[in-house]
Amino acid sequence: MVAEGDKVVARLRISGTHQGEFLGIAPTGKQVTFTGIDILRIAEGKVMEHWGNVDELGMLQQLGAIPESGEHPPRGFGA
Repeated sequence: MVAEGDKVVARLRISGTHQGEFLGIAPTGKQVTFTGIDILRIAEGKVMEHWGNVDELGMLQQLGAIPESGEHPPRGFGA
């Protein structure tokens, strides 16, 4: 985490186990780990603006919902 002026930036590493339906994907029981970055603008002791980005592609690849580069799509994927 870095703070300078009215901005705070944090790099996140998120991990968990896919135990419930997520974005229409049935639970897989797979463990996933992905990263993200949050940028906050603080004024008067409050978060006034927030920008964030997470590696959703990497997470969906780990769940098997999107093939990794060079792999064939899962059966029934796309159509």
